[in-house]
Amino acid sequence: MGLLVNILIAAAIAFVVWRVGIFVLRSIAHPPEPPTEGQLRPVNLRYRCSICGAEVKMVQASEELPEPPRHCMEDMDLVAPPFE
Repeated sequence: MGLLVNILIAAAIAFVVWRVGIFVLRSIAHPPEPPTEGQLRPVNLRYRCSICGAEVKMVQASEELPEPPRHCMEDMDLVAPPFE
């Protein structure tokens, strides 16, 4: 009787692991749709002015990798990787 219970428990755990794996693979295969035009998306970018050293942290943008901001009449330099 104990062996049958162990087999049923193992089968139930295997089924749950299998279902979770299928769910994860489906979520990876179908990424969410991009936001509509004009809607802001979260980003984590840091820029530094090469002339005066001023820093800017950008947390929302309309694009995934937007144009760098300008400071002291020059484009600022990206100092952090765009994807953390």
